[in-house]
Amino acid sequence: ESEALAAPTIRGGLGPEAARLFRVYRTISNMLDRRGYMVPKQLREITPSAFKQQFGEFPSRESLTILVEKADDEKNQLFVFFPEDEKVGVKPIKVYTDRMRAEGVSNAIMVLRVDITPFAKQAVQEMSDTYRIEHFKESELLVDITKHQLVPEHQVLTPNEKSALLKRYRLKENQLPRIQPNDPIARYYGKALKRTMI
Repeated sequence: ESEALAAPTIRGGLGPEAARLFRVYRTISNMLDRRGYMVPKQLREITPSAFKQQFGEFPSRESLTILVEKADDEKNQLFVFFPEDEKVGVKPIKVYTDRMRAEGVSNAIMVLRVDITPFAKQAVQEMSDTYRIEHFKESELLVDITKHQLVPEHQVLTPNEKSALLKRYRLKENQLPRIQPNDPIARYYGKALKRTMI
């Protein structure tokens, strides 16, 4: 019984659901920062007590919505939505795209409780020309994979560094290993990683 009483202090005074959302919120804030979006330091380094103060003991997922813009282009904005539904259907996606249209935003990330329905996945795919909506499961964002000790730092080389690397090892670009688009690190950095980058 004493372990059960101690658990909230380990989570910074947050209940299990709030603690889970706190971890996801902090990971997504750091992800956005690494993608080149302007994310205030207090979001990236938010503490459990500050999270509780800002969002309450039982945070509504809608209140967690984030809107950020790129540091080098304020018109390049991105929403982060936290849908309530366990399996997100087409209806919430329609609500999100309507909001994106109203605010002139074409990029978004949905943080899913569990998953997305096949119809919703298809709807996201069909809208991909106008709106780029990525989706991550909460469970994928509980830990910031870029801070894991077994994950090496990923850094994009400048054109000069790229040509020096190819020259040093006498390689052609197509001889280098490729990172798959569904690789966790590739998904973490999103479209900040382009196909020809090394």
